[in-house]
Amino acid sequence: QVHLVESGGDSVQAGGSLRLSCVVSGYGYCSYDMNWYRQSPGKEREFVSKIETDGSTRYANSVKGRFAISHDGAKNTVFLQMNSLKPEDTAVYYCRADMYGCYGGSLENTQHWGQGTQVTVSS
Repeated sequence: QVHLVESGGDSVQAGGSLRLSCVVSGYGYCSYDMNWYRQSPGKEREFVSKIETDGSTRYANSVKGRFAISHDGAKNTVFLQMNSLKPEDTAVYYCRADMYGCYGGSLENTQHWGQGTQVTVSS
């Protein structure tokens, strides 16, 4: 029922910018926090950023000052603005929705992943 659709991944030069988007649907009455993770070949999937429904945010140390997470007014779309991109930012980026407050529904306390979008930063 829950679907996450990502977009915005591309190939860019070092120092460039990209904005990733993730649209969430099928969540009914649930509230959710949204996370961005990334994974490079041969490495573990790592946390990038999180935004909660109250607007609170946090970032991995490696992206602080360069990335910014936000959502639209309806809070069904989350963005990750990525500036001053570095080759080490190259990875598949995934969004994850953490559901809560579902009024007893089956989605309570569930996590849902997007399909991932490729970001490639060349030197």
